[in-house]
Amino acid sequence: MTNTEQKLKERVKELTCLYEVTSIIVNSNYDQLEASLEAIAYCLKRGWQYSDVAEAYLSVGEYQVGTENFHKDMVALTAEVKLFNNSEGYITVGYPRPKFSDNDFLEEERTLLNNISLAVGSLMERKQIRDAEEETKRQMERADRFHIMGEITAGIAHELNTPLANILGFAELLMESTDDQQAKRDLQKIRDNAIFSREIVKKLMFFTCEMPQEMELIELNGIVDNVLRLLGPSLKDKKLKVVKSDTRGPVLIQANSVQLTQVFFNLIMNAAYYSPEKGTITIDMDDSERETVIQIADQGQGIAPSQADRVFEPFYTTKPLGEGTGLGLSVVHGIVRSYKGNIIHRPNRPKGTIFVLTFPKV
Repeated sequence: MTNTEQKLKERVKELTCLYEVTSIIVNSNYDQLEASLEAIAYCLKRGWQYSDVAEAYLSVGEYQVGTENFHKDMVALTAEVKLFNNSEGYITVGYPRPKFSDNDFLEEERTLLNNISLAVGSLMERKQIRDAEEETKRQMERADRFHIMGEITAGIAHELNTPLANILGFAELLMESTDDQQAKRDLQKIRDNAIFSREIVKKLMFFTCEMPQEMELIELNGIVDNVLRLLGPSLKDKKLKVVKSDTRGPVLIQANSVQLTQVFFNLIMNAAYYSPEKGTITIDMDDSERETVIQIADQGQGIAPSQADRVFEPFYTTKPLGEGTGLGLSVVHGIVRSYKGNIIHRPNRPKGTIFVLTFPKV
């Protein structure tokens, strides 16, 4: 075989490799990218001059794939993979030492590897854009769902207020007008249940931010300390330890003290409920010129991925029947959002959940 024929053969191999890689990228499933990247690695192996001993390896973001016999001690040709002009990985093609050296790589192979790294980077950029679009879509769907739920629950709350007031009023009148003790006990049950129902309506109004807000400058440390005193018996029953960060000075936000108490009461009570005995609840506060961030962490089992998007929905609860109405976190969400704040949750390590509240400085 002449030198010209050999060069032509190598060019055909390189063009075939580039064509195969391009085809893989065009037909890639974004949810199965590891399989596509592995296929690209084997295309690279076949495209090099000494394909019988060449090995390839790709490391891009969370993906690390390579051909079967690749190892880091090989003499290698490497190209950087960039996403949005930032280095996010690399592609390497290597030969075994000591039989091969850097001189065994062709200049055309270096160009080929650079072109493939650009194509892989473009693929990963499109995946990131797709993921960002899907996340934005999910957030918009959640916002729409909360808006619809807010309108529904506000209507329910307003419709229930009048009949509940009538039930409560007439029950109290009947209690005053009768001397029958059994009747009084029955009326007391009616009254108690009406009051319980009224509290649920009040929570619904908290969720939809329909409660009147008397705003003032509130010191958060005092609110949290007061809530911890209220929950003292529950914390003591489970031998829970509360670790509260020390702040250099007062942490102030513009809010309503009743609503803010409701926020911390629900979050700390939830943390206590899901914490194991002798567990630790951590409350951290970070106050800056732009925002105030509060983190409440427990050491429970955490929130399952299937439940992550539903925790702030009204009437959704993972507690056993009779132990929760599913309104606590809905109330918290509504109040925080009414202050133009934000609340999210994320996993604690090694286990548990962290709720993060962010309040902007007004």
